[in-house]
Amino acid sequence: MSRIGKAPITIPEGVDVQVNGNVVTVKGKLGELTQTIADTAISAKIEDGQLIVDRANEEKATRAQHGLYRALLNNMTVGVSEGFKKELELVGVGYRAANQGQILDIAVGYSHNIMFELPSEIKIETKSEKGKNPIITLTSHDKQLLGAVAAKIRSFRKPEPYKGKGIRFVGEHIRRKAGKAAAKK
Repeated sequence: MSRIGKAPITIPEGVDVQVNGNVVTVKGKLGELTQTIADTAISAKIEDGQLIVDRANEEKATRAQHGLYRALLNNMTVGVSEGFKKELELVGVGYRAANQGQILDIAVGYSHNIMFELPSEIKIETKSEKGKNPIITLTSHDKQLLGAVAAKIRSFRKPEPYKGKGIRFVGEHIRRKAGKAAAKK
């Protein structure tokens, strides 16, 4: 069984953590995040430069929430100090990506380009080199928002298993299938 919740969170240099009842606020050089702890059996406190998450009882649901809130608070401290980054790759002939400010313009085989407006917390960069697949780089201090936006962009054209065309995360392995020719043998 996991003991993630019991591990203390070391507060990095330049990060300010405040605990007001069941609300934890983390401020750093990249931004500010707030998390409300909804479970009354879970509490957070600061001791010796570390953020400690405690649980009041040993019920199964409380143990699960303990690990969850510890992971969320750790992601907040890492996010405001270092930040998070996701890279998406467009695999397919004629697939293109460009951005104007916070608007992402992608062409992924539909009759029209998809214009997607990103939240202000996310910074975007597109890179297109001749002979290579276009890459979309997303960076943010909020891991939850970054993952949700990256998943939304990927959902515009999910990778298909026959040719591997679509939008995928860099380094993601796509399980390939044999086509009709393999079935005739």
